[in-house]
Amino acid sequence: MSTIVITGGSRGIGAAAVELFAAKGHRVYFLYEKNHEAARAVAERTGAAPICCDVADGVAVKAAFAKIPEVDVLVCNAGQMHFGLMSMMEESAWDRLFNVNVKGIYNCVNAAMPAFLRKHAGSVITVSSMWGQVGASCEAAYSATKGAVIALTKALAKELGPSGIRVNCVAPGVILTDMCAGVDPDVLAEMAEETPVGRNGTAMDVAKAMEYLANAEFITGHVLSVNGGYVI
Repeated sequence: MSTIVITGGSRGIGAAAVELFAAKGHRVYFLYEKNHEAARAVAERTGAAPICCDVADGVAVKAAFAKIPEVDVLVCNAGQMHFGLMSMMEESAWDRLFNVNVKGIYNCVNAAMPAFLRKHAGSVITVSSMWGQVGASCEAAYSATKGAVIALTKALAKELGPSGIRVNCVAPGVILTDMCAGVDPDVLAEMAEETPVGRNGTAMDVAKAMEYLANAEFITGHVLSVNGGYVI
């Protein structure tokens, strides 16, 4: 039994990961920022322990990890998105996106590091996007943060490998979560048709990829595309 820490665990992909790892018998803690009701529902459904924390706040992250006795696997799933022209984006929104999507990983990895180093073992799984691989119009800031996640993953894999710590990344495609709530259903249908496997993804599709990477002992620095072949 391992101790799994999942950020952004109250909704979408994070909640699916909490459900899957808990069902496998692991001790699961999950961080969430604001949605207390959703977090409570996930905790009641899975038996996982919720901790309210903004991953962009380094002090809050350290306090959150102080409540967790051990960490074997860290899933850095917390993230935000922004849709719109970069020229119309407020600087504060740009900064917030980077603070959550990139600095949040910095904060959480550093907070988990003492536990990893004590055991000379650990697994970190980051979450990028297919747009971090190829970029997307009207999602310049989001694409930039997710591209940074890929670069950070590869660099950390090289840096932390000698300490027994593996670092891998999942890069989801179109996943039917609440992030897609504002997308025209016809657009989603078109994207499903353009996907070689003929459908859009589910949160559990990504959670299963996370579980695979958590257990793949000879894989590090890898970006696993979970997009049904939309980007190859």
